[in-house]
Amino acid sequence: MSETSVPRDLLEAALSVLNNAYAPYSRFRVASAVRDSNGRIFVGINVENSSYGLTVCAERVAVFSMVTRGGRLVREVLVLAGDSREPVPPCGACLQVIAEFAEPETIIYMVSGVTGKHRVARLRDLLPSAFRLDARRSKE
Repeated sequence: MSETSVPRDLLEAALSVLNNAYAPYSRFRVASAVRDSNGRIFVGINVENSSYGLTVCAERVAVFSMVTRGGRLVREVLVLAGDSREPVPPCGACLQVIAEFAEPETIIYMVSGVTGKHRVARLRDLLPSAFRLDARRSKE
C-alpha cells in the first residue's frame, strides 16, 4: 500500500511540532499526528529522558493527547522521522498503544523528514498479533 499519498493536514500538523521534540541523547527527533474518528488531529513529539526507560515516543504522546480530549478511536497515524533519510515505523510499544484505540485496518503513514520518502501500511501489517483482552471497552 506504499503508493497512497500522505494527507497534507497530518503532515503539516506533525511538522508544526517537530522542533519541540526533546531528543538530546539520540538526536533523533520524531513528531506524530493522529486523526480520530471525529476528524480531529492530535500531535505528539518524542520526549527523551536520561533514564532511557522513561522516554516517551511521539506516537504515544499523540494518542494520549487524543484520549485526554475524549477521543477513543484512531483512524490514521502519521510518524515523521525528522532526522532520518528513510521513513521509520512506530516501535512495538507504540504499535500496541495504537492497537488499543484503533482497528486493524487503521492506516499508518511513515515519512522521512530529510528526503520526504514515505511508506504506508495498515496496523494489521505492522502488528499482526496485537494483544487484546476479550472484554474491550466500547469505542466512540
